[in-house]
Amino acid sequence: MNVRDAQDGMTLIEVLVALLILAVGLLGAAAVQIKALQYTDSSRMTTQASFIAYDMLDRIRANAAADYSVAIPAEGNPGNVRDQDLYDFAANIASFAGPAARAASASSSMSTPFASPGTTPVPKAGRAACVAWSSAAGLQRNREACREPGR
Repeated sequence: MNVRDAQDGMTLIEVLVALLILAVGLLGAAAVQIKALQYTDSSRMTTQASFIAYDMLDRIRANAAADYSVAIPAEGNPGNVRDQDLYDFAANIASFAGPAARAASASSSMSTPFASPGTTPVPKAGRAACVAWSSAAGLQRNREACREPGR
């Protein structure tokens, strides 16, 4: 008589449990990959928006006497630096965020800091350029940061 105390193979239930564990692991890895792609795209767009905002701020600094708080023109005008700068700003946003993207004009502000008694305070001028966009999935980015206080 041959008596076997140990099992020689795997049962079907053991194989199915192993496949279930493998499937859950692969789904988890796929979810991590999808999130990584989403974050990479978001980071790329944030970086590009920063470059566009810095470009606009450099243009404002170069042409500090102009008023950039006007509507963005529909066409560029090489004879008017401000209009051309605003048009290029809108074109840069449309080229990275798509044709449905919209640009808002830059704003400027003036503040007078506190001065010590006997001295004259020097007004400080500030300029801001804000870029907001919607991702391909329809998620809006940076919209709240671009709103002016009181609006």
